Amino acid sequence: MAEDHGSSRNMSMSMSQKELGDEDARAVRVGDAARTNERLEFAGNAVRTAKYSPFTFLPRNLFEQFHRLAYVYFLAIAVLNQLPQLAVFGRGASVMPLAFVLTVTAVKDAYEDWRRHRADRAENNRLAAVLSTVPGAGAAEYVPTKWKDVRVGDIVRVAANESPPADMVLLATSDTTGVAYVQTLNLDGESNLKTRYAKQETLTTRVEHLAGAAVIRCERPNRNIYGFQANLELQEESRRIPLGPSNIVLRGCDLKNTAWAVGVVVYAGRETKAMLNNAGTPTKRSRLETHMNRETLFLSGILIVLCSLVAALSGVWLRTHATQLELAQFFHKKDYLNSDKENSNYNYYGIAAQIVFNFLMAVIVFQIMIPISLYISMELVRLGQAYFMIRDARLYDASSDSRFQCRALNINEDLGQVKCIFSDKTGTLTQNKMEFRCASIDGVDYSDITRQRPVEGDLAWVPKVPVNVDREVMALVRNVGATEQGRYTREFFIALATCNTIVPLILDGPDPKKKVIDYQGESPDEQALVSAAAAYGFVLVERTSGHIVIDVLGEKQRFDVLGLHEFDSDRKRMSVIIGCPDKTVKLFVKGADSSMFGIIDKTLNPDVVQATEKHLHSYSSVGLRTLVIGVRELTQTEFLEWQMAYERASTALLGRGNLLRSVAANIERNMRLLGASGIEDKLQDGVPEAIEKLRQAEIKVWVLTGDKQETAISIGYSCKLLTQDMTQIVINSNSRESCRRSLDDAISMVHKLRSLSTDSQSRVPLALIIDGNSLVYIFDDTEREEKLFEVAIACDVVLCCRVAPLQKAGIVDLIKKRTSDMTLAIGDGANDVSMIQMADVGIGISGQEGRQAVMASDFAMGQFRFLVPLLLVHGHWNYQRMGYMILYNFYRNATFVFVLFWYVLYTGFTLTTAITEWSSVLYSVIYTAVPTIVVAILDKDLSRRTLLKYPQLYGAGQREENYNLRLFIYIMMDSVWQSLAVFFIPYLAYRKSAIDSASLGDLWTLSVVILVNIHLAMDVIRWTWITHAAIWGSIVATWICVIVIDSIPILPGFWAIYKVMGTGLFWALLLAVIVVGMIPHFAAKAIREHFIPNDIQIAREMEKLKHSHELTHPEVQMSTFAQS
Repeated sequence: MAEDHGSSRNMSMSMSQKELGDEDARAVRVGDAARTNERLEFAGNAVRTAKYSPFTFLPRNLFEQFHRLAYVYFLAIAVLNQLPQLAVFGRGASVMPLAFVLTVTAVKDAYEDWRRHRADRAENNRLAAVLSTVPGAGAAEYVPTKWKDVRVGDIVRVAANESPPADMVLLATSDTTGVAYVQTLNLDGESNLKTRYAKQETLTTRVEHLAGAAVIRCERPNRNIYGFQANLELQEESRRIPLGPSNIVLRGCDLKNTAWAVGVVVYAGRETKAMLNNAGTPTKRSRLETHMNRETLFLSGILIVLCSLVAALSGVWLRTHATQLELAQFFHKKDYLNSDKENSNYNYYGIAAQIVFNFLMAVIVFQIMIPISLYISMELVRLGQAYFMIRDARLYDASSDSRFQCRALNINEDLGQVKCIFSDKTGTLTQNKMEFRCASIDGVDYSDITRQRPVEGDLAWVPKVPVNVDREVMALVRNVGATEQGRYTREFFIALATCNTIVPLILDGPDPKKKVIDYQGESPDEQALVSAAAAYGFVLVERTSGHIVIDVLGEKQRFDVLGLHEFDSDRKRMSVIIGCPDKTVKLFVKGADSSMFGIIDKTLNPDVVQATEKHLHSYSSVGLRTLVIGVRELTQTEFLEWQMAYERASTALLGRGNLLRSVAANIERNMRLLGASGIEDKLQDGVPEAIEKLRQAEIKVWVLTGDKQETAISIGYSCKLLTQDMTQIVINSNSRESCRRSLDDAISMVHKLRSLSTDSQSRVPLALIIDGNSLVYIFDDTEREEKLFEVAIACDVVLCCRVAPLQKAGIVDLIKKRTSDMTLAIGDGANDVSMIQMADVGIGISGQEGRQAVMASDFAMGQFRFLVPLLLVHGHWNYQRMGYMILYNFYRNATFVFVLFWYVLYTGFTLTTAITEWSSVLYSVIYTAVPTIVVAILDKDLSRRTLLKYPQLYGAGQREENYNLRLFIYIMMDSVWQSLAVFFIPYLAYRKSAIDSASLGDLWTLSVVILVNIHLAMDVIRWTWITHAAIWGSIVATWICVIVIDSIPILPGFWAIYKVMGTGLFWALLLAVIVVGMIPHFAAKAIREHFIPNDIQIAREMEKLKHSHELTHPEVQMSTFAQS
């Protein structure tokens, strides 16, 4: 068992499986659901994953949407506009933008929830066979019952390839020994078959007789899918029968290779482990969206300044013209039409009130300074970006037939800003397909690959995974009685074949004379070891609850399984007690060397122990995963003592887990060393090249693994994570004091090497290697955490060995809390889930260890090497596009608002608008929305080839070059200039004419729309027909809308556009506005690209002159790196 594999499973058990006491137990009466639910009504079996009901949808959905403060802002604007004193726009027009955004989101949420409701109905209405007593007859039969009607205590019968309707304890199976095989693919993603057992006490009793005569006391519902703690009480049995994880079948599993199984429901509905684990991953927000709040506050400040200025100036104007207000067009102070009341005031509340009203009216008029359409645009852009990532053939893994998955749409752009990657090793950097390579048996090393060859001869059993065998070992095995080494070799392979939880499946092969055996198990290491034993002639062919059958060199032999202590992360080993055919009882143990050498009796064969330790070191040095195997023959007295202790521990209601570990520790001692194995976990394709590319992109790669230090270091060299020129800082501490000294020494070394390095080019690269034991002491103290951070941040590579799952998350959190660096975690197993959820970006590898990492991730893919195109290409594109789109939206709306502001200054601060209210509403929705969405999805500042060839270009996202406060200030200055051009050029041309405000407003509308679209067109880098259609089509659409609006007689400005368009001055002014408005942007763009270009612009010029440039300048020095 690999440390990675075991630590995740057992760590979750220790966390969620509390010791069972009487007050915590629930009593389930077998076959008597009525009495079971009599005292305390347990959860029904109906499940609901939908969020809304028809009655709660509208209020709850609106409540969730208004968590966005921008929506609250626009709601307040719409409410203000409904007041007569503040009405600027028509009441319907003011509500439409917010209503549109809310409706689109509500429709999307309603569709998603309708799909959940449909899935829930289909699930709840499935049929299960439930044991029911026939009224009057006294007999019992299985009755088809809807899943939603199944209750705790019901006895259910499940057929082959069916799933149980709830979590149920097995009572009987079609196998005479009580074995059932289940597949947990839908629960944890693991496709290998697992064994579950019915207890012999229930197996020998008719199920009908158990009804009402048995009680199960089990722990309360929890989400630990690997743990279960209960006792079974039978009327005729005085003792309690212990039940554990191997006796329960969970909802979501499928029954395989078993005709039927019968069980009693102990957890139903929302209390099943599958439903308790059905929690979504933590909500993450992108870095850009977080920064966007800063700019939104700036825009709010600008809005308040504009509104305050208008309100203050309106007060001054009212005070100056106080005597003229009775006849003023917009301030009829006296209501001369009201003959009933003399001297009555009309629509006038005094200067102070008018200042307040004007401030609020200005907020309504200038509301689009904060663009409501930006949120919808961002969602659509992310959806488009996700589509292209999913469809990218370069992210498709043919070996697992898996495409890239985008599970979180709200952080696409974060892929372009990653500075630190935290990676698992097994299954992430490596294939997690274990291959038995060598062994050390009784102190003799069998690692010479020149002696290895495929199995030869006429074999009756062939393992599905072929294994090369050592000719010398094979000769020893076949001549078992000839030498003592031969006997030890035979016992070694017997240990490999027995000390496991593997399930053998017999398959028909191409040759009818040969049977193919597919070994199914939870650990790839175990599969490799059992396959190796089979290749040497020790073939595991059958497993039941009480015995296994091994074909030993052509002779089938039965071995009774008398006891089993499964692997756990505390002991780091597993053991099995076997009753051998020669009537002896033997204890076989295998585990990590750090655990095993503590229980080996080194006085028995000290030379063998010393030689094996040397062989283990050499195996680890070449990257092999190692396990140590030991044996001890038990006397009858020892076995009986163990059996009694095990029975007491397994039936204890309090402290069962600790008692079982204590029983295992007592029996696992004074072992005789049999030998050790070396298993190769090959690197995935392209891992060294990928790590080198990431390093060139200034991305730090940290590896966090449960493997031993030598193995991790060897893999580090293999994948080019570690290099020969690196200075290694190793921290292996066994106490708090030694840990503190090691950290102080490491800090001193870092400072010393820094002082010796005169510049970055001569800096000595550093690698920190630390083990999980040291991290235990470090995470106990804040001061030690700070020291570790100081050392780690100065190192180019960090390699953490023997780390537990929560330590992985702690290391990620160490960096997140103390830096602003974007973190990414990638892993493939359940032990990586906490790390994946802790990082800013979590990526799951769909590999050999199930899909728990995938289900907890933001993105999922098949190979580690896909990180390179994902980050360097898609991440760069996503960040560049989204950053530009956000800034462009701010610029676009600010330009329009400033045009309105200039007009207010020339109309007595009355906040009337020359631009029609419908054009104001449609500006952000139709006139200018589509082009920015299309460009943000399709535009590419650089080609894929260039981005992959020069990984340094990824630094633009790390340095936030595409979205920062400086760019925001620049685009706001540009918007002010362009608004001045849009407003004052037509104003100065028409100021002495008799043109009406509606005609002037149409000119301003068309001018600002054309100007912002040409601004966008000037920044587009790669044109497609869709981009052309979006940009020029939006201008045409604006023209059509203005014409349609001015063609409606009931709307103000009727026929205005037709009057003004017929003059040559109109077209001349349009051209003048465009030319004058674009001068600063064009000049700044030209100066920046030709005189102070950044890396992106240099690379873009290279692309334009690619062929000639490659001939004359094969290498190009990027400006940023030249400076550094």
